[in-house]
Amino acid sequence: MDDIINAIATDASASEVSDALKNAIFTKAAEKIDALKPGVASAMFDQPAAEVETEVEAEAETEVTDTPEEEEEKE
Repeated sequence: MDDIINAIATDASASEVSDALKNAIFTKAAEKIDALKPGVASAMFDQPAAEVETEVEAEAETEVTDTPEEEEEKE
């Protein structure tokens, strides 16, 4: 921020002042975005543990306990 004030006070060219302002704005925006990324990522891609457990239980229930060969031997 001091760089911007110094550039304006020392009559730096308009492009230098503009570049300094852009850099400051982009830096602040990047910091805010980086702070929000973990929350958004977890909200978008994390699944609640209860849903995962029910899928695993459903798969366990549908497993075949006897192979076709074992069924033929039982008969």
